[in-house]
Amino acid sequence: MDVLNSYYETLYQRPVVRLSGYAAKYNLPGTLYGYLAYGGATGSAKDALAEGMLALASERGELSPGQTVVEASSGSFAVALAIACSRSHHPLILCMPATVPTERQKYLSQLGAKIVLSNYVYGRKGVEKRAMEAVNKTGGYYLNYFANDLNPEFHRRVTGPAIVRATDGQLDAIVVGVGSGGTVTGVGEYAKAWLPDVKIIAVEPYESQALSGGYTGHHNIPGLGAGFVPENYNPYIVDSIIAVPSSHANATARELLYTDAIPASPSGGAVLMAARQLMTDRPEFSRVLCVIAGKTVYE
Repeated sequence: MDVLNSYYETLYQRPVVRLSGYAAKYNLPGTLYGYLAYGGATGSAKDALAEGMLALASERGELSPGQTVVEASSGSFAVALAIACSRSHHPLILCMPATVPTERQKYLSQLGAKIVLSNYVYGRKGVEKRAMEAVNKTGGYYLNYFANDLNPEFHRRVTGPAIVRATDGQLDAIVVGVGSGGTVTGVGEYAKAWLPDVKIIAVEPYESQALSGGYTGHHNIPGLGAGFVPENYNPYIVDSIIAVPSSHANATARELLYTDAIPASPSGGAVLMAARQLMTDRPEFSRVLCVIAGKTVYE
């Protein structure tokens, strides 16, 4: 085994696994794969994405050594970014609503981030306004992962090629959950460039169907369903959208642990449930891959 220069290198070499146990339980007519995108400190795909976006920004000359990074986030991406910024010696300012729990704010501060709060009544626009104020004040770089093409570019360079290479391109459909929109866009654009007949299936919460133009509300699938259509989302490469209820997503994630010993997060459960629905309703899709972007730790 080669000695790696960085732990992050392991996050760029994620495995594709046959989900034989789950497929057998539901007698699915074909082969079901899982691309296990998660890993790193947060147990999600955000670790590789955060480090990768910083590297791409530096590569393009958009981010200078030691320059402050600004982001509007408080979730798993914020944690991943705080760790990646600490490692690469970039000060980090995280902008978020004042309603974010104090413990979460404290945790992010302990990771080295400076917290800037906005009044919750202004929603995401208020957070983004504070982020731009921070950029103007510090001369920082606004990463803006919901609207920065470096997000899908990471998946064009890493996730998409890994999936096509591992499966030798023998796929009928790729099922991807949509949070920031980067994964489905990057993977979809790369896959369709090499596999014109492959179908890209986007997954969102049933309770928050922004992609479908429906009602948006509260749901319990972290990492999916931001409540708006991200700028990174490319609808032209998406062939179908499947909405999955939060309860089904959580139950399916637990099932996958029992059937295949894979500790998927609820977002992974949502994607798997959508793939099951697709293969049941459309038996011609006999080779389907799910992008499982999060891991749940069971104790």
